[in-house]
Amino acid sequence: MTKKYISDEELAWKAVEREHIVRDQWIDFQKVKYRYPDGREFAPFYRYSRRSYVVVVAEDEAGNYICVRQFRYGIEKVTVEFPAGGIERNGGAEYEGEQSGSARESALDAAKRELQEETGYSSEDWTHLITIPSNATVADNYAFVFYAKNCKKISDLHLDETECLEPEIYTKEEIEAMIKDGSFAQAIHVMAWLMVKEREKNGCE
Repeated sequence: MTKKYISDEELAWKAVEREHIVRDQWIDFQKVKYRYPDGREFAPFYRYSRRSYVVVVAEDEAGNYICVRQFRYGIEKVTVEFPAGGIERNGGAEYEGEQSGSARESALDAAKRELQEETGYSSEDWTHLITIPSNATVADNYAFVFYAKNCKKISDLHLDETECLEPEIYTKEEIEAMIKDGSFAQAIHVMAWLMVKEREKNGCE
């Protein structure tokens, strides 16, 4: 079969109606009607806007990994994951959308802050692994993924009022086992782990 090549502009949908179902400090949840490239219209499509965030694969000086264990209300289970958190903005709403031009801290500064706040660890050896949409199907925010090596314990925890978590140290083998049994359940965190393993396989420092 001969492939037909068309431009992104020709594939793009156009929003023709947009209703903000919930729009508060935390989220902008929308119901949208789109027009397809062939002129047909369909609704509803649901999408939301939230803060972009950082994920930190944090390795300590012994070669083990610093994780946090906490309850995730989406699946209503306690899971293990890497330290992570939202990139802070200077006032206003915390979601992307119309706020995308407002001042915010850098992703690296957010990663350093979240690592220390959630675990008490700090690092001077940082690598940016990838920036990727959090969920391109329904959301507009991005995950900024970092690898921090030679992490050292320097402080107590400094958690936000909505955070309740327990920092823990795991070996490579324990993380692999948790991924297999489903207790390490965040998809972007699993992707981050596989990227770090690939770096090690290729001898990257």
